[in-house]
Amino acid sequence: MNIPTTMRAVTAPTPGGPDVLEIGTHPVPTVESDEILIKVAAAGVNRPDCIQRAGNYPPPKGAGPILGLEIAGEVVHSGGETSRFKPGDKVMALVASGGYAEYVAVAEATAMPIPAGLSMEEAAGIPETYFTVWSNVFDRGRLRAGETFLVHGGTSGIGTTAIQLAKAFGASVITTAGSDEKCAAAIALGADRAINYNREDFVDAIREFAPGGVHLTLDMVGGDYTAKNWKVAAVEGRIVQIATLNGPSEVNFSMLMMKRLVHTGSTLRAREIPFKAEIARALEEDVFPLFAEGRTRVVMDKTFALDDAAEAHRRMESSGHIGKIVLVP
Repeated sequence: MNIPTTMRAVTAPTPGGPDVLEIGTHPVPTVESDEILIKVAAAGVNRPDCIQRAGNYPPPKGAGPILGLEIAGEVVHSGGETSRFKPGDKVMALVASGGYAEYVAVAEATAMPIPAGLSMEEAAGIPETYFTVWSNVFDRGRLRAGETFLVHGGTSGIGTTAIQLAKAFGASVITTAGSDEKCAAAIALGADRAINYNREDFVDAIREFAPGGVHLTLDMVGGDYTAKNWKVAAVEGRIVQIATLNGPSEVNFSMLMMKRLVHTGSTLRAREIPFKAEIARALEEDVFPLFAEGRTRVVMDKTFALDDAAEAHRRMESSGHIGKIVLVP
């Protein structure tokens, strides 16, 4: 395949709002021996992209300035030490940067084949959310069948994924969302209880629905949610923190001690390639069959052209979306 030397890509040269995003010409990435070069067909938009654009989430060491954490596309070149994927293969991948572009170089170990029946746009909405949910809910959080699971932001990309996978593996699912429409969407995905936090106190609602408490909570809010998560937790419950959108928390540690809680957390972007590769293989083995069975799907909100990346960020930051926002070069 004829590969150009330059490509169009999106960066944020200065911190600020969506209007600082700039679409410019950049060199097509060179491929290391263990990498594949992918012609991007679609790229997922995620909250960390917006936080990075605003200047509050610097990329990890070695990551470039081009935004974007997940892509789907076609392999056009492969390094000398790769063995699984070849030019012409359709793949999706998690990347530390570079997704908002026409081409991206990816460690072959973190790439995955696209499940049958999914479009490129749907596939681009899988890596960041499914990697995050699998790693934090099932590996770190140890969710088991029969337990009660709480995920905040039930109609976000993370939320829609967590609801479906938790139900598929036998948990009872509670979620929070900001409108009746979003709550209805969460119920349609399999949530057993969806709480409109603008109309109900979620602590009271959860205590009524699950008197025994929540065994595992996945939280990306932080702030005053931390103490509330502890209040609704079951004895020896677990809380996994993956973001703090509401800022730092003030908590009374006596509740953590009395309930023998475990509050842990993680970030994914800066983790090493072998760690991400392990998650990729687990997803292929344990989650991909669920797509074929119709027990999980990628909930799509809206697709934007690469030139409209600023509008995609505005959509993300409005919190009006239900599911994944995707860019198409």
